[in-house]
Amino acid sequence: MTPTIALCMIVKNEEKVLERCLESVQNIVNEIIIVDTGSTDSTLDIARNYTDKIYFFEWVNDFSAARNESIKHATSDYILILDADEYLDENADFEKDLLHSCDYYSFNISNQMGLGMSFNHTAVRLFKRSLGLIYENRLHEHLNIIEDNWKYLSGKSSNVINHVGYADGVFLEEKKINRNLPLMELEVQENPNAYNLYNMGQTYFGIGKYKASVEYFKKAYPLSKDRVFLPDLLTKLAYAMAELKQTEEALSILTDSINLFPQETEMIYILGLIYQNAGYYRDSEICYRKCIELGDQGYYVTEGSGGYMSHLRLSELYEQLGRLEDSLAEVVRVLELKNNFIPGVQQYLRLFPKLKTKFKDFDDVLTKIYVIENVNDLQLLLNNLYGARNPILEYYLTRYKINAQPNVVATAKIYSKKYVEAKLLWSQINHKEEENGKDLLLLSVLLQEEYFLEDIRSLVNLSNKEMVTVKHLVSSRTGKVVLTTKLENILLDVCMYLIILEDFDKFQWVAELMIESRQEIKFRLSKLISDYGFDELAIDLLISTFKDQPNNVEVVRLLGDLCFRNNYFEDAHLFYTKLLALDPKYNSYERSLNYYEKVIDVEGTMKIKREMEKRYPYASHVKKTNEEQM
Repeated sequence: MTPTIALCMIVKNEEKVLERCLESVQNIVNEIIIVDTGSTDSTLDIARNYTDKIYFFEWVNDFSAARNESIKHATSDYILILDADEYLDENADFEKDLLHSCDYYSFNISNQMGLGMSFNHTAVRLFKRSLGLIYENRLHEHLNIIEDNWKYLSGKSSNVINHVGYADGVFLEEKKINRNLPLMELEVQENPNAYNLYNMGQTYFGIGKYKASVEYFKKAYPLSKDRVFLPDLLTKLAYAMAELKQTEEALSILTDSINLFPQETEMIYILGLIYQNAGYYRDSEICYRKCIELGDQGYYVTEGSGGYMSHLRLSELYEQLGRLEDSLAEVVRVLELKNNFIPGVQQYLRLFPKLKTKFKDFDDVLTKIYVIENVNDLQLLLNNLYGARNPILEYYLTRYKINAQPNVVATAKIYSKKYVEAKLLWSQINHKEEENGKDLLLLSVLLQEEYFLEDIRSLVNLSNKEMVTVKHLVSSRTGKVVLTTKLENILLDVCMYLIILEDFDKFQWVAELMIESRQEIKFRLSKLISDYGFDELAIDLLISTFKDQPNNVEVVRLLGDLCFRNNYFEDAHLFYTKLLALDPKYNSYERSLNYYEKVIDVEGTMKIKREMEKRYPYASHVKKTNEEQM
């Protein structure tokens, strides 16, 4: 005989999500028990469509008390616990699980976030009523099975519980955490056990108070040696310490922890992020590759850490290192694994102009990796093309006969190089959006016309002095100009699009005017033009800056990178040697290591590796290589 199941829920003002939850279980459970703690919306009306077992409970700031009230009314063999913002898959099947007659079952909880992302964790949600189990803790309530877990037969459900509470527009996580913080503090004060200290650390972690989270994670650690959440505790502790600039300590924690938990994908993924942010590029790459090899697995894992998210991080890493073709290959893999994944689409669009890809090649790849199946898919793509000011935007508007807003159409004309048509369209738009101020400035520079100056002034909110500079730019007038930080950033964006649009005469004019006002802008311009593949021009500009600022670390580093990338190895060696003297950080050593390996200087390679191992014990690739040489 198949065991019976009772769904036991506590609810309050859940009208937006309750129906989906109850609909997903109505053919699976034998009874539905709802305990309401004070709803004022239509929650109870929805609940009555599925059950008459509705009870009321006065809220006493204790989630366990409410949970225990709900299970008190159950009469079935097993009790299933769901929140209103959770639901089961359409093909959920509990009969296979219950064949094993376990005392309790853990489920994978898939927590859906924005942009098509999710993270997974496990939790006990189904248990035998006859055992008399109850919930403990005011907040982060859990069954009282932790201390005597050996008494019970546990099982793992093949079903997944979907949780939408973290999705954009549905749930304000920080607001909820701040609301629950007093309950958590009281619980920790009364019962400072491993679980409560860990959850207190998680609470502060969730609102970005990393110093406090580290304090509680450290208190929880010695009490958590045999706890299932230990990998997550160590991972979050290290991440929080890295955010507090305690990078060495964070690397120490994770490199040691991975030896204990080699199958925890999320731990390795976070180590990769910390390595990348600290400039340990080789070790970062190794971590992401390892994640892909493992796939998504472990106690707590963000969806894609063992797949598309690691490919995305590799794409970003390779872009950072100037390996654009490798970066492109990785982001294409992202979109093959996770179709229409917005961060992947955005990364692909960002790479497009840097690679100087021909329109046909770009469209061929985009068509393959971004599948338009409905209006929402198309709208999502157009929004991202518009946000990136991508030249292909007008093509897609025309191809799909989109009746877009006038400012979108006019903007598309600019980036498809139809400047006269763009001017005509903009002149017919009375109400211009603030977001288009830079577009109009770019168009004015391209046309060398002052027609939109007043629009630019109001949309970008420029001062009189800044407007003098803008007038010089759009009218080709010479003379002294004022370059504020705000205007400098705006004009760098203009310069970027002049490069993308291949109007190099206008770029040179704007760049020279900026340099004449402030010589320090040379470095930022050099970085910009090197990002788009104009290395020789960047080197020339940087050399003049280097003569004036021979000890500028950023200038020396970029010169070394550009010389190395273009096979000027002797010059690269000189700059990297100087960089080590000026800034003896890990990534300076890694750059020199790249040089010695490239020119096959075995003695130089071993010397720099020994120095790196001595100075940076958490550079695992160096340690492994040196061990292999012994």
